[in-house]
Amino acid sequence: MNEAREATAEATPRPASWTRDRERSSVFMLRLMSWISLRLGRRPARVVLLGICAYFLACAPRARRASGAYLERVLGRRPRWHERFAHIHSFASTIHDRVFLLHERADLFDIRARGTEHVEAAIARGSGVLLLGAHFGSFEVLRAVGQLRPGLRVSLLMYPDNARKINAALRAINPRAQQDVIALGRPDSMLRVSDALDAGGIVGILADRSLHDDATARRSFLGAEAAWPLGPLRMAALLRRPVLFMAGVYRGDNRYEVVFEPLADFSGLSRGARGSALDAALDDYVRLLEDHCHAAPFNWFNFFDFWAPPQGAPEPAPGQGSRP
Repeated sequence: MNEAREATAEATPRPASWTRDRERSSVFMLRLMSWISLRLGRRPARVVLLGICAYFLACAPRARRASGAYLERVLGRRPRWHERFAHIHSFASTIHDRVFLLHERADLFDIRARGTEHVEAAIARGSGVLLLGAHFGSFEVLRAVGQLRPGLRVSLLMYPDNARKINAALRAINPRAQQDVIALGRPDSMLRVSDALDAGGIVGILADRSLHDDATARRSFLGAEAAWPLGPLRMAALLRRPVLFMAGVYRGDNRYEVVFEPLADFSGLSRGARGSALDAALDDYVRLLEDHCHAAPFNWFNFFDFWAPPQGAPEPAPGQGSRP
C-alpha cells in the first residue's frame, strides 16, 4: 500500500503538450459511422471509411507530415502516396473496429494470440500483470482476448481528456464501454491499479507517449533520439509487478494478431536495483516497439513530431541521448 501511494505521488496531473492538441474527430461523424456500421454491417461501412481516409489525408497537413516523416524512417525511403494512404487507413480501421469490439462482436474478427503463456504464468502467481503497449495497432482487441478467459478482469489505464469527444461518443453508443477504464491523473489512480493487480487482473497502458510533463529519457528509435516517458515503468517497479510488452497488430481486413512478450519482472526488485532495472526495461521496450514497426510499418499511430527535442533544449547529437 505504501508503494502504491508513492507511485500516486509521482503521477502529477499536468497535461503534456500533445494532450492540448485540438481533436479533429467529430462526435457527430463518429456517431454516424457507428450507426451505419451497426445497421448495415462492417463491410458496407468500410466503403464509407475510404472516403473519410481520403479527406483526412487531404485536409490534415500536420498529421500528414508526421505520418510521412515516420514512414520515411521506418521504410528507409520517401513513402509513396498509396503507402501514406495505407497508414491512415490502418489507423481508421482500428478506430472503426472499436465500435464492434465495444459491442462484444469479436466474432466478426479473426483474432489470433501469441505468447499467452506469459500472461497465464503471471496470473497463476497471483500478482496480476501490467501490459505495456503503444499507439500501435489496436489496444482494444485486448478486451476480446480477455473475454476468452471467464472471470479475468482487463483494465485499461488511460488519460481521458485527450480523446474526450471520442470517449463521450463511445459512452453514448455503449455505456458499458468505460467500465474497465482507470483514469490517469486522479489521486486514487495508482491505488486502483494496485487493487486490480492484487485481484489477479490485467492492467494495460500505452507507454510510448508522455501522459504528463514528467520525467523522460531519450533513446534511439528508428535512427534518431526520442523522449520516452518513465512513468509507466516506474509505476511497475514501485508496485513490484511483472511487465509484458503487448501489441495488437492489425493485419488488414478483419485480421488481428495479439502478441505478448516478456519485458521485465520487478516482483523481487530491491530499491537499490531499481535504476538499472528501469534502464534495461526501457531499452527493451523501445527495441521491441522498433522491431514491430519494421515488421508492420502501417500500425504505429503517433501523428505528431515524435522526435522533437524538449522545449528549450538543443537537439542531441546521434548517440548522445540521456539515460535515467
